[in-house]
Amino acid sequence: MRKTKFQNEYYYHIYNRGVDKRDVFCDDKDYLRFLRSMREFNQIKPIGSLYRQNQLRRKEVEPLRFVATNRSGSTSPKILVEFICFCLNKNHYHFLIKQKQENGVMNFMHKLSTGYTRYFNIKYKRTGALFQGKYKSVPIKSDSQLLYICVYKW
Repeated sequence: MRKTKFQNEYYYHIYNRGVDKRDVFCDDKDYLRFLRSMREFNQIKPIGSLYRQNQLRRKEVEPLRFVATNRSGSTSPKILVEFICFCLNKNHYHFLIKQKQENGVMNFMHKLSTGYTRYFNIKYKRTGALFQGKYKSVPIKSDSQLLYICVYKW
């Protein structure tokens, strides 16, 4: 059972690293895939396979945005979390996020970690866990803590 009880409109520092401190981003394509996963998995509606979507839109070039959009291009209010800032390092990541929907952090992190792990394991012909256990979460309880996290961690 997770120690942190996530609440809507509260800030959280979320982080994790590769199992055995291994690199989880080995090339630029890995970073781009993770960034795309951050965007695409950040919505209530299931999206299916990013691989399948990529095959269907192979020749399309789309900008990376971190707000979920619907097909008409308008902003969807159904994002799970709002990104305040994030940092991706070779063997770990940090997110500062605000939960926007009930169970938003847990649903987003489940989609992100399983989706990216599946991609990584197929690409590098490996099996098993990619990240070191469950992601860690720290609730942000004050403005000074929020400022500290924004400046120090990134």
